[in-house]
Amino acid sequence: MTNHGIKTVLHPVSDVAKAKAVYAALLGTEPQADSEYYVGFDVAGQHIGLVPNGGPQAMASPVTYWHVSDIEAKLAEVTAAGGTVKEAAHEVGPGRLVATFTDADGNVLGLLQDS
Repeated sequence: MTNHGIKTVLHPVSDVAKAKAVYAALLGTEPQADSEYYVGFDVAGQHIGLVPNGGPQAMASPVTYWHVSDIEAKLAEVTAAGGTVKEAAHEVGPGRLVATFTDADGNVLGLLQDS
């Protein structure tokens, strides 16, 4: 099973318009995805997403997403090691699965698989 590292970080924001301006200035580019429910920037192989009010998953802090080749196998591996599933693997777009889990200290970590 391949782990491709952290390539996606999602940030909950209270004011998407203000956050979009700050991140555009920081990253030196306009967003590639821009809607009222999600704003996404792709820069140097990284995807930085802004999620208004933490989205339906009620994010309270940034979540890093490790890109993996087999999300179910990796989720089983981390739970066997003591992690706890927060959000089971589910599709968020054509060919894209995500899941979240917590470590022993309650930190939320994400997994992402593209087919």
